[in-house]
Amino acid sequence: MPISPLLAEKISYSLGWINLFSMFLVLISCRCTPSFVPQNIRDSKFFQKIFNWHCYYWWLFIISVALHGFLAVTAYGNPFV
Repeated sequence: MPISPLLAEKISYSLGWINLFSMFLVLISCRCTPSFVPQNIRDSKFFQKIFNWHCYYWWLFIISVALHGFLAVTAYGNPFV
């Protein structure tokens, strides 16, 4: 059963926001970019909880990007054909 284009657009739009949010989480929890977050915030317990989930943010980001791309092509088609 094919997905309707309108539903694909709505889900793709939502996944776009999830992409942005998960990319933000990946960036602020990355050890390679500590300059984005001040030291006093990095030392807080709240940030340490965010930091401990860094690997899962990557999975969320990768899966949402893949689904977003698939649904965008489903809704709008391939622009290179």
